[in-house]
Amino acid sequence: MKHRKLGRTGFEVSEIGYGAWGISGAQWIGASSDSSLLALRAAIERGIDFIDTALAYGDGVSERLVGQAVREAGGRVRVATKVPPKNRVWPARLGTGIEDVFPYEYIMASTEESLRNLNMDCVDLQQLHVWNPEWIHRDEWKRAFEDLKKSGKARAVGISINDHQPDTAIEIIETGLIDSVQVIYNVFDQTPEAKLFPACIKHNIGVIARVPFDEGSLTGRINADTVFPEGDFRNGYFKGDRKQQVADHVAAIVDDLGLEDAAALPNIAMRFCLSAPAVSAVIPGMRSLSSVTGNVTASGQGPLPEQVLEILRRHQWNRNFYA
Repeated sequence: MKHRKLGRTGFEVSEIGYGAWGISGAQWIGASSDSSLLALRAAIERGIDFIDTALAYGDGVSERLVGQAVREAGGRVRVATKVPPKNRVWPARLGTGIEDVFPYEYIMASTEESLRNLNMDCVDLQQLHVWNPEWIHRDEWKRAFEDLKKSGKARAVGISINDHQPDTAIEIIETGLIDSVQVIYNVFDQTPEAKLFPACIKHNIGVIARVPFDEGSLTGRINADTVFPEGDFRNGYFKGDRKQQVADHVAAIVDDLGLEDAAALPNIAMRFCLSAPAVSAVIPGMRSLSSVTGNVTASGQGPLPEQVLEILRRHQWNRNFYA
């Protein structure tokens, strides 16, 4: 497993991290605590030492599982978590004041709750789970981040950028008051490359690339007949004719790359993210041993050839399935 620097934090993290939303038992249906722990343990055994979780993932379920796995591993894993918006609205809405989303005392109390769930004294990275650029001059987040670092409750701080809105983080990056950003980046959404990634490189900000498979689209295993469990959030994400749209777009990628089928696509999707110099870590969800095994193989293979990247750049797809 190769490692990269997480911006100016001084952390060296595995370039493939572990996205822990799917093990929460909420919204992603089908993963038990036992199977989730097996996947977490396998990921750590295979060299993954960066895990991204959140207080909102199953109301602490994900954090508790992550904490257990990290303790079993002797603490040799960097853990990132997130403060959920107080109003529980994702993404942050323009016109909504920070006092309704991230008041100072709430950020501090949420961090304490996360630390209890994780059974840790300090988290390596604390993040705001949404961001509204209208808050840039407000004191609440600045004071909270400063006090979390001073108190030793968080070693580094950052934000998770709203879905498909990478440019909304440019101004906060330029303040020098955060250490990392988490952003959607994959073959379909390549928009961070234009402005966000250059800003992160300029200011030495760590980049955590989330949703590398577009919630499963880029695994090549979704078609018009795919059925998700009742209550699974993907029933909304892939509602209507979206599954067919995905299948058509994936088929076009497979054809353009000259692949026999889509079996190699997950590896290509991961390596696409890792080919961006600005990316510190990519955090796919992994709820099974097979997912862990498949994902870790992308590390160490190096960037995709430029001719492959040129083909993939033609497959940007500007849409928002979260809406």
